[in-house]
Amino acid sequence: MKTERTAVDARASLTASRPLVVVLGLESVGKSSLLSALSGRFAEPSALSGSTLHCERYPDSSWDWVDTPGIITGSDAVTVRDALDAMESAESILIVLRAHRASEELASLLPMLGSRKVAIVLTFQDQLKSMDKNARQELLTIWKENTGVSIALLDSRAPDATELATVRTAVMEASPLKSFKLGELPAFPKKGSSSSWARKLEQTLGFAPLSLLLLFGPAWVAVTQANALADKFYDSVRTFQAPLLSWLNQLPAPLAATLGGDYGVVAMFPFLLLYALPTILIFTGLLAIYKSTGLIDRLSYSLHPWLRPFGLGGRDLVRVVMGFGCNVPAVVATRSCSSCSRGACVSAISFGSACSYQLPATLAVFAATGFVWLGPIYLVVLALTTLLYLRATTPLALRQAQNKQLLPALGNLRPPDWGAVLRETIQSLRDFVIMALPIFIVICFAAGLLQWSGALAWLTHFLTPVMAAFHLPPEAALAVVLGSVRKDGLAIGLLNGDWDSSKVPFDTPAQVLTAVYLAGVLLPCLVTVVSVAKEMRAGFALKMVIRQACFAALFSLCIAWFGALLVSFVS
Repeated sequence: MKTERTAVDARASLTASRPLVVVLGLESVGKSSLLSALSGRFAEPSALSGSTLHCERYPDSSWDWVDTPGIITGSDAVTVRDALDAMESAESILIVLRAHRASEELASLLPMLGSRKVAIVLTFQDQLKSMDKNARQELLTIWKENTGVSIALLDSRAPDATELATVRTAVMEASPLKSFKLGELPAFPKKGSSSSWARKLEQTLGFAPLSLLLLFGPAWVAVTQANALADKFYDSVRTFQAPLLSWLNQLPAPLAATLGGDYGVVAMFPFLLLYALPTILIFTGLLAIYKSTGLIDRLSYSLHPWLRPFGLGGRDLVRVVMGFGCNVPAVVATRSCSSCSRGACVSAISFGSACSYQLPATLAVFAATGFVWLGPIYLVVLALTTLLYLRATTPLALRQAQNKQLLPALGNLRPPDWGAVLRETIQSLRDFVIMALPIFIVICFAAGLLQWSGALAWLTHFLTPVMAAFHLPPEAALAVVLGSVRKDGLAIGLLNGDWDSSKVPFDTPAQVLTAVYLAGVLLPCLVTVVSVAKEMRAGFALKMVIRQACFAALFSLCIAWFGALLVSFVS
């Protein structure tokens, strides 16, 4: 133990002795790729005072590089304030600008710099192919003379050793910016216009319905592919786990219920390992490809006009889509939303993002009841009711403020940066382990205790008469209770242990759709509620839960009664 403590103290002392370099830039300028190349490692959570998980540390033998969240011009997002906090303790600031947009990006960052020591890196060197080497060097010299600071030019995706050494030299020579006029800084001419096929592709991506399909496509691919993979191994894992579960279930109460039983940690671990985790990893990887190619910016830009009446912007929708992997990282990611849209975005994630627990469980219910075709209908109903919910709960003043939201400037589409894709996937996995997994374990214990104490049975009995208002059998009450605790609970409450048949006697597809919608949407899962309370205050979380329950019940009644009328009409 003493040896371990000494090693920890030594690492802390080494970290404290290294100068701190804060890296600042707009979104998608290549900061993370550059820092990974400079340090030769992935990010570590930052320990800066006042910082959040969105400030990440890349330590090496010389400096502690700190990657701040990408700045959105004119935004008052939490992440912008985090970047400003990080700069307070910095030895110097490394500004990262896209070469072909360097002047306009520098103009947006100047108010944040003051008299701090600065060095500049211009990325996207590949966008300057129309210039020869001498012309580029001449422009760099003019920039250095006018700004008074060292400047490096490179392609952050694949910088060579010489270019990285130039960046390090620039940081060592960091100094305050001279007084200059932005008009004195010459523009770096962008390479020639895109080819005809590229222009046609960019125009096609401007078609909003296609953008919507492409944005939600990764969620569908992730769920279906992860489910197909999980189905192959589920029986084997259950068989391997059976002796352990049998032993755990013989333990004294309440240990047997909290570790084994129906909802205990070990009993539910196969679903976490086989269904939830692969879905998150596949989904994160696909979304990271979208981001590194610049496709995500184009999709956000195309959908922005559609979302303004609901209090969201195009960039906010990306966070909602992230929720289909896991609600927790998606809620944390809303720190980069504007303050006027963050509440609406969190509410949309809680209400309409069917996470990697909920969506597989929903599809399993549809398959077991023989109504596989209800899957697309459910997603359409979920999307429409989420928009109605946002429209009804977002104040008009905020919707008007959201109309002025600024979007990042669009660049050319480019090949994927596989290093960035790998970093994002690893970061998502780390967020899942650090934030979601501990809460998952706590909830399993809580659910086991609720079952052991009889509280689940009491809640089910209490809700049984209520089910009649939704045209549902009394047995559906258990699914509503369990779905409110954890989203795969709706399948546990509706399906038999083999997940191939329903334990609830449904008569019509409308009943199945109503039961799944009510159980899945009535309340956010406890993991999401805890995350929202930590991010947005407990008062906001409580208000959101009550509001969501009311609207989910109203929408479920509409589905139930409309379905009953439709069945009556058809018959």
